[in-house]
Amino acid sequence: MSELRSHALHVMLGGRPVLRDVSCTLVKGWTAIVGPNGAGKSTLLRALAGLVAPAAGAVRLDGRDLAALPARERGRRIAWLAQQSEVAGELTARETVHLGRLARLGLFGSATAHDEAIVDAAMASTECGAWQHRRLHELSGGERQRVMLARALATEANVLLLDEPTTHLDPPHQVALARLFRRLAATHTVVSVLHDLALALHADRILVLCAGTVRASGDHDDPALHAALEATFDGAVRIDHRGARPIVLPHLED
Repeated sequence: MSELRSHALHVMLGGRPVLRDVSCTLVKGWTAIVGPNGAGKSTLLRALAGLVAPAAGAVRLDGRDLAALPARERGRRIAWLAQQSEVAGELTARETVHLGRLARLGLFGSATAHDEAIVDAAMASTECGAWQHRRLHELSGGERQRVMLARALATEANVLLLDEPTTHLDPPHQVALARLFRRLAATHTVVSVLHDLALALHADRILVLCAGTVRASGDHDDPALHAALEATFDGAVRIDHRGARPIVLPHLED
């Protein structure tokens, strides 16, 4: 298991401050990052992955400065799923998932039976094995997204940073992924940016960002966190506590 921590993180993009003094600690379990559009959620995830250099502050993985770690070690320990795929559409789904093994095999390493088993398991977890020999450009958005998630799982990294992993997925597959994240949370540090607050409340912990700062963080069933969520979204949602697990309801009254 791994601990990923940011301390007083400031990030500038295009000369504009996007994150301001963001400190958070991410440990084993599933943490959902939520907040309004433009809150800095994706930028925070990129900074945690070491893809954006902070203007101030630091990100540490198990106490070590992330920026000082060799790229290959970061690739073995942190898996990253972007909102938009950067993989060429001519690759097959299976070839794409195999890219998740690069940090362990190197550019010129040959896949072993163990690597093939890891790829098989990753594709089974995201239910994309049925089209493993089809090329990415032949897949729907949802099918492609499941392949990209399988690639992240194939890294065998202990930290999974997932930016909108349920994009393009229909409700049954959104639920299937949420169940997968809950299983992974027993052994991994899973961090996902989500727009769907109802889905986010199934995570173990929630981090609320607003205007580049941490508005609140806490367990998914923390009433103080729920109040902060309602305030962050300007009262457009209400969180109902009457069931076994809190649910999000739209608040339509003036």
